[in-house]
Amino acid sequence: MTTPELDASGAEPAVFAEPWQAEAFALVIHLQRTGAFTWSEWTQALATEIAAAGEAADGARYYEHWLAALESLVTHRGLAAREALVARKEAWAEAYERTPHGQPVTLS
Repeated sequence: MTTPELDASGAEPAVFAEPWQAEAFALVIHLQRTGAFTWSEWTQALATEIAAAGEAADGARYYEHWLAALESLVTHRGLAAREALVARKEAWAEAYERTPHGQPVTLS
């Protein structure tokens, strides 16, 4: 595992580069704590997703793999239908495209 580089100010980098990463992380923790799946199931799903990507383990796409593993586990466990996840992603993409720069993206 590589150590994150410090920025020019010497400050350590943030754990999450984007707010969605923190939200995906929190959702996994919540679902595991409420019994939707075990931690072992989660780590296996994430490991499978990372291995399937076949990329260098530099961590650049870690939370993309995290999200893909979450979606896979949620659909496998019957917590949400794949079609519902696709529809929600499309709705967010449309909302993003119509939101003026600098404004928060919201679904109508």
